[in-house]
Amino acid sequence: MNIIITGANRGLGFHLSTIAAQRGHNVIAGIRAASPDGQLLELINRYPGQIKAVELDVSREDTVARLAETLRADNQAVDVIINSAAILLGRGGTLETLSLDDVAQSFEVNLYGPMRVVKHLLPLMPDGGQRIILNISSEAGSLSNAYGGDYPYALSKAAINMFSKQLKKYVKAKEIRVYALHPGWIKTDMGGEKAPGDPLESAMGILDIVEMKKEIAPEHYFINFKGEPMPI
Repeated sequence: MNIIITGANRGLGFHLSTIAAQRGHNVIAGIRAASPDGQLLELINRYPGQIKAVELDVSREDTVARLAETLRADNQAVDVIINSAAILLGRGGTLETLSLDDVAQSFEVNLYGPMRVVKHLLPLMPDGGQRIILNISSEAGSLSNAYGGDYPYALSKAAINMFSKQLKKYVKAKEIRVYALHPGWIKTDMGGEKAPGDPLESAMGILDIVEMKKEIAPEHYFINFKGEPMPI
C-alpha cells in the first residue's frame, strides 16, 4: 500500500515509517524540512526505493497542495493517510496564565493540519475498505475524561476527534475507514522519558489496524492502538 505519514522524521511518525517499510509498504514520509537527515535518512537508505521523504509542513497549505499535485502528475494513488504531526504547548499553565497563542498554534497544527492533508489528498484515494485515514489523537481529547488542564493540546485533540467522526460519515459511501486514534502514552520527545509505552509497539498496533488485522465495530471512530474503543 501507499502510505502517507506526516511528522515522519521523529517520534511516532518515524516509528510508523519504520514498521510500514519493514512490512513492505511504500511510504511517503512528510517532513517540515526540504530534505531528510539523521535517523530518517538512515531509514531511507536502509529501504531504498520504498521510502520517499517530501516537504510537508501541515501548517502550510501550499506544501500539502504541492504534494497532491506531484502525486496526481505521477498517477500515484493514496491508500493510507496517517496524520501524526502534532505539537504540545502550554503544559502546566493555569487557565489564568493560558496563552491563547498556544491554543491557536495547537489548532493550526493538530486540527487544521490534518484537515489540510485530507482536503488535498482525499481525491487521490480510491474507494474501498482497505483504504484508511488515521488521525493521531489522544486520551486528552476525551470529553468524558476531561481533567482540567493542557488546554491547547486537549482542546485540539477533542476537535480532531470531532473532525474524524464528521469525516467518517462523509466518506462512508466510498468505504474509506476513518479513526481518531490514541497511540498510548509513549516514550517520545512529546511523551517524555517517564512514559510507560513503547512507540514501536504502538506503531505495530497501528499498522495492524491499517492492514485490517483487528476487528473494529463499525460504529467506533475513537480507538486506541489495539483497536479498542476509547471513551468519548
